[in-house]
Amino acid sequence: MAHGTKGWSAVDLLLGGLLVVVGLVILGHTAVATALSLLFVGWLIFASGVVAIAVALFSLGKDGFWTALLGGGLMTVLGVVFLRHTAAAAVTVTLVAGSLFLVVGIARVAAAFEYPEQRVPMILGGGVSLVLGLIVLFNLFTASYTLLGILLGVQVLAEGIAIMIFGRGARRVGAFGREPDQMPASPA
Repeated sequence: MAHGTKGWSAVDLLLGGLLVVVGLVILGHTAVATALSLLFVGWLIFASGVVAIAVALFSLGKDGFWTALLGGGLMTVLGVVFLRHTAAAAVTVTLVAGSLFLVVGIARVAAAFEYPEQRVPMILGGGVSLVLGLIVLFNLFTASYTLLGILLGVQVLAEGIAIMIFGRGARRVGAFGREPDQMPASPA
């Protein structure tokens, strides 16, 4: 094993523990986490739109100018909407997330009949996604204030636990569990 891919160290344990604490705090304040994440995304979309407009202006008279300018303008407007109307943005993002859960659940349940060897896990996973999608869509306004915060909190919590268990070096391992220097040579 190379030096960078050994198990965890004290820094990994400290970083993982910190992420677990932050994840638990986020889960304790899901409405605040939802609002802050939407404000962050709003500023990010707004800045991306302004940069896209600037890039479009540098390509004035070239192919793709109008497309880049229109895309940058739409992103800027979307960023302003996210920043000015956070509640509407939360409902919109929650509607998209609920629809995504529902469609993925339906697709997994349908695919379960195509692959008999993985039928049970696909039906279970699809059923959970289907139920989550229905819960979110039937409780849209209630879920819109907490769903993003819950998803963010669970992600940060899971990342912290993974870092504590496997360490940051586990990410450097290549395909099929081999280290990059042990990968088979590509044909020349």
